Amino acid sequence: MSKKTLSKKNRSLPAFFANVLWSYDFVKIDPEKHKKTIILNAINYGDLKHWRWIANYYGKEIIKEILEKVSATEIKPRTRRLVSIIFSVKHFNYAPRSTH
Repeated sequence: MSKKTLSKKNRSLPAFFANVLWSYDFVKIDPEKHKKTIILNAINYGDLKHWRWIANYYGKEIIKEILEKVSATEIKPRTRRLVSIIFSVKHFNYAPRSTH
């Protein structure tokens, strides 16, 4: 199901996302407002069904843009190589957090 087919009333995540968003108030999470959080948590803690859902909902290009912008340390090292292949991420952001 793509985001285009979701009505504004039905913009909620599938229940199986509750386990990867355990530290958030699940009923208040909005797929559009919180897409970075949803994508990162699905990639880091989810399984194939989470990855498929975000790919279908957001599209690979949006996921790629987010993954290239966030700090590489926000993506688990064991996952980084696989997401680079699946979502065609050419580079991760290894910029230092401070200049000191």
